Amino acid sequence: MVLGLNYFEMAKTILVVEDDVDLLDLYEEVLQANAYNVVKATNGLEAISKYKKAQPDLVVMDGNMSEMDGYEAFSKIIKIDKDARVVIVTGYSNSDPKSKKALEQGLIAIISKPVGIDTLLDVVKKYSLHKPILKNNI
Repeated sequence: MVLGLNYFEMAKTILVVEDDVDLLDLYEEVLQANAYNVVKATNGLEAISKYKKAQPDLVVMDGNMSEMDGYEAFSKIIKIDKDARVVIVTGYSNSDPKSKKALEQGLIAIISKPVGIDTLLDVVKKYSLHKPILKNNI
């Protein structure tokens, strides 16, 4: 533990996955200004690799990206860590087949684009709270 802080007092780590680099940088700036650690990825393949290394408290991921979309990346992340907390940000409806399947697999939320700063902060605060501590993190 760092400086005597317990797990619940430490800053949460958020993996933000977005192929729009300007939007990715904005999300990073907003989250860091609110005391979150941020790990960034620009596609689903990169997200999987960074998830394995960072074991973030929450993943906020674009649903529609090149190389590998957010839904496919989510299905691979959930196989790595069944307790992964992932939110998909999309311009599509929650009733679209990919969204329905992901929710059945354990996706915690689907957020509609565009996402304002207040919404982003509310989502991160709400969904980053209860990730269990993995044995290899102790």
